[in-house]
Amino acid sequence: MTRRELLAGSLGTAALSQRPVKPNVVFILADDLGIGDLGCYGQTRIASPNIDALAAQGTRFSSAYAGSTVCAPSRCSLMTGYHCGHTRIRGNGKNEEVLRKEDVVIPELLKAAGYRTGMFGKWALGRLGKPGYPTKKGWDEWFGFFSQLQAHRYYPEALLHNDELVELNGNSGTRKTEYAPDVIHEQAMKWLDQQKAGSPFFMYYTSVIPHANNELGRDTGNGQEVPEDAPYGAKPWPQVEKNFAAMVSRLDRHVAAIMAKLKEKKLYENTLIIFTSDNGAHQEGGHKFDFFDSNGPLNGIKRSLTEGGIRVPAIAVWADQIPAGKVNDTPWAFWDVMPTLASLAGAAVPKGIDGMNVVDVWRGKSTATQPYYYWEFHEGGFAQAIRKGNWKCIKLKTGQMQLFDLSKDLGEATDLAPANPTVVAELKGLMQKVRTENPDWPITA
Repeated sequence: MTRRELLAGSLGTAALSQRPVKPNVVFILADDLGIGDLGCYGQTRIASPNIDALAAQGTRFSSAYAGSTVCAPSRCSLMTGYHCGHTRIRGNGKNEEVLRKEDVVIPELLKAAGYRTGMFGKWALGRLGKPGYPTKKGWDEWFGFFSQLQAHRYYPEALLHNDELVELNGNSGTRKTEYAPDVIHEQAMKWLDQQKAGSPFFMYYTSVIPHANNELGRDTGNGQEVPEDAPYGAKPWPQVEKNFAAMVSRLDRHVAAIMAKLKEKKLYENTLIIFTSDNGAHQEGGHKFDFFDSNGPLNGIKRSLTEGGIRVPAIAVWADQIPAGKVNDTPWAFWDVMPTLASLAGAAVPKGIDGMNVVDVWRGKSTATQPYYYWEFHEGGFAQAIRKGNWKCIKLKTGQMQLFDLSKDLGEATDLAPANPTVVAELKGLMQKVRTENPDWPITA
């Protein structure tokens, strides 16, 4: 079936004739936002009415997976279509210069297919002057942080606009008046306001909220920086938790502004909107993940390969194409995004990537999944995880194997490895088979 026939099947010929063939894409990526931090996923104390409304307008996914349990490899997986057994980046710390000229990323594919491309926020895949820098990887417009490390700072002295320095004079010395997420949001809105119906665009909006500023201390209670704690100032909570909640609500207002602009410009009807997070909930900057039950029913948080570290909130909206008000349990992962967007844009998908086209999963027309989902993690030792069907197997840094049945034990509370040695042996062998060695990320004990 051709793409035109596929669209006609759900829209009808008249509706199809009025809709441009290529949809716009707005991909909103939060930073360290847990699956339990949003009202549409069960949060009761943090207000996220606009993201909740977004979920009501589209489909909310309960089994969406990040590329990794930390930032840089997760974003690399998203952009390149590879899982962590094949990505250039497999952990934080060595990630600022590694994307090469030959590493193909989503904006390059979409730009070649006629899209205008704009990214705003945190890139973390290449510094200024290096092959992986945004303006060398297909972004027409780029405004954001110098590096992943600088993106921890909510009041930096400067940001980058394309290849130029933008000084934030309000943050010089001890002053803190220009909040980076707000400054970046304003630039994103200006770019979005320039877009027109009939000219497809791809906006990658990568907020750093609610990541902690670890440079102020991981456990000091000062790491959740926000201009004000409204509307939570009167709550009998620790100040750091008021700030965390205020950050999430601020992100919610940013999302509302994006949606309003799309509707004002009459772009909403033909725009695919994805909202998700780069990994699971964090416990940094003094914030305690269990204060708001940020990982919901899942076990673990950021830096773990249990579901709480890698399963993320995800919402997809596209008028007349993605069902409204639905919850979809079919798994998909970040490395599936590249081939999906390439298909919608009419772009060729690079050969050999790990991702698959999940547009019909998002549309609720298919329950097709990957034969397996794989992650590895290199901080403090080497760990692996793999999901095949409902089996989830984790190889800890100690070498111990754990096995869980996610259909019965979403919280991964009962280790079934001792009772299922055959399954463990199969999945351990699969872990070895589906990865390649990377000299930048050697296996360490």
